[in-house]
Amino acid sequence: MDAYKSCACMTDCNCETQPNSNVNPSSLILMSNPSIPPRTALVFLILATAAGADGAATVPGGQSLDQAANDPTASLMAVQFQNIYSGNYYHLHDASGNTVLLRPVVPFTTGPVSHIARATIPYATLSPSGKTGLGDSVLFDLIVFNQSWGRWGIGPVLLLPTATDDALGAEKWAAGPALGFVARQPSLMWGLFNQNLFSFAGNDQRDEVKLSILQPILNYSLPHKWSIGTSEMNITYDWNKGAWANLPLGIKISKLHKFDRLPVQFSGSYEYNFANAEVAPEWSVNLTIKFLFPI
Repeated sequence: MDAYKSCACMTDCNCETQPNSNVNPSSLILMSNPSIPPRTALVFLILATAAGADGAATVPGGQSLDQAANDPTASLMAVQFQNIYSGNYYHLHDASGNTVLLRPVVPFTTGPVSHIARATIPYATLSPSGKTGLGDSVLFDLIVFNQSWGRWGIGPVLLLPTATDDALGAEKWAAGPALGFVARQPSLMWGLFNQNLFSFAGNDQRDEVKLSILQPILNYSLPHKWSIGTSEMNITYDWNKGAWANLPLGIKISKLHKFDRLPVQFSGSYEYNFANAEVAPEWSVNLTIKFLFPI
């Protein structure tokens, strides 16, 4: 459910004294040890807090945790790390790419309204251009509405020109609407999500960003917290070129596991891209680890 992958491909290819009984002991150790760097301490505090959460908790709306882990509209706090390796680029000889994604998800409310804020921050470790570094980031704020059959949502999506090299980003600010739904049964979940990005500022020498992205959602829960379904297929239409920029078909296998009481989902997926008119990866393999923080 991200516009990032399409944009990245398009641009890169074109080139206290008494201890309180409620305080987690791990937190006290970290706070009393000045030798631990602040950023490292913050990571450990987050994981320690999550480990004290009940991993069997359900998500608002009555959805099970293992199903919500595969639902992009679920009100579930998470931190996801994903590695995407792409090979056999169309129209390029012996080219490949690798990107690491950081994707934090934070649900919040404004009065009676429920939101999901999500950021996708990519870092290219290998690219056909030979450049490595931070790519363009994508943010969205999805307003979600729980229904008896599932959930639907609508909100804005924003592309930020955070790339550290012009070969890794569009050098454009872009925004647009996002909307979608997910219907569910005890073991089956299906839906569709749409994002649209249209540039409104940035480098005048670069191509405008005019993209529409469709993500079909299909997931089936298996015994022992396994699940199988479609990968994060971003079917992308480029309005500038009047053609499909990405036509992937992929499959994903996931497993939810608890370390003490910290739920973590591991998944792997494979995608094949049928859009071969432009420079783009022919296939990709994704490996993901997602830390879940049920509230």
